Amino acid sequence: MKLLVDKAKFLKSWNMTERSAGHRSTISVLSGVKCEASDEGVFLKATDLKTSINCVADGVEVSTAGSAIFPVKIIGEFFKKAPGESFTIEVEKGKATVISGNSIYTFSTYPVSEFPKLPSSRNAQPFFRVSCGDLRRFLDEGTFSGSPGEEFPQYLSAGLIQTDEEERVRIVSTDGRRLSMSQGSVTVEGEPDQVLLPLAGLRELQRAISVVETNEEIRVLKDDAQVYFLTENMEFSVRRVESRFPPYEKVLSSDRTSWLTIDRELFIETLERAEVIVRDFSRMVVFMISPGGSLKIQAKAPEVGEAFEEIPGECDGEPLKIAFNVRYLLEGLRALHGSVAHLSFNGPNGQMTLSRPREDSFMYILMPITLPEEETTEETQ
Repeated sequence: MKLLVDKAKFLKSWNMTERSAGHRSTISVLSGVKCEASDEGVFLKATDLKTSINCVADGVEVSTAGSAIFPVKIIGEFFKKAPGESFTIEVEKGKATVISGNSIYTFSTYPVSEFPKLPSSRNAQPFFRVSCGDLRRFLDEGTFSGSPGEEFPQYLSAGLIQTDEEERVRIVSTDGRRLSMSQGSVTVEGEPDQVLLPLAGLRELQRAISVVETNEEIRVLKDDAQVYFLTENMEFSVRRVESRFPPYEKVLSSDRTSWLTIDRELFIETLERAEVIVRDFSRMVVFMISPGGSLKIQAKAPEVGEAFEEIPGECDGEPLKIAFNVRYLLEGLRALHGSVAHLSFNGPNGQMTLSRPREDSFMYILMPITLPEEETTEETQ
């Protein structure tokens, strides 16, 4: 195999592919990227056995067809640091030679025969079609509430993707203490259905599509084992989770006793300052809401200090004093796409719902921290 490579163009494809390699795997071949060159072009493939990617490598001219598996840690690093704007790759008898100007480097490759067969969408069933920009939003807003580890039950570290008869898709996640949901219009293909995918795989998908044009359409297909996300130049697959997501609709309540509309960036900045005080203690911030007034925020930790801020917002409903985990609040606000945040509360012990004003396309549900009784009975100032 011999390839003439435009470094800048090639690296865009390489960087997207190498992230899906099994860097921590004890199987060495999984820590490599398979490169297949033919008259049809050059394809890069990688897998960690939970996710897989197959994409077209841009900026590569094929002089001699062939295939090789390049170790990400060594050859991949050299691709990025190679001098000049182009280089040549020659592979023969398990050795790869990279020639860049007057520099020549030789590396060992992995045996092609040991690379696993990747899942293919060839016989998969259509699920839905969506623009890349919308899918990025659904994933940003809908997956951050799950547990980052591989928890049991499995749905705690997985995201639910669900279509309905109204041509919408919902992406939902929960860690048992909070829940986030994002939804929007898509082109549903086939009967409405739902799949459960690991959050780790969905985050790899987010990284893979981060370089895809916002308006490009992504086709989503599924079979009994995998879900496939196809762009013009890439096929990304995620292995399904065999578990059942809880009936989350039961917590999507519209009941509220108090509500608040506030500038999102101002709110985030204020909470970040409060977090400095409590992040190594309780992580608790207290809100004091008065109808027709502004929002008062208090955070304190023994032997550290205390913060008190008052910021403008549209407050209505009943007076309320309520506390939350500041990290959980910030995660919801950072995930929300938009400049204005709307928060509704259902009493001092009920759930908070974060959304965009007058929209149901995003919901973040968070339970409060129980305050001592003497504090909840204090008059809201």
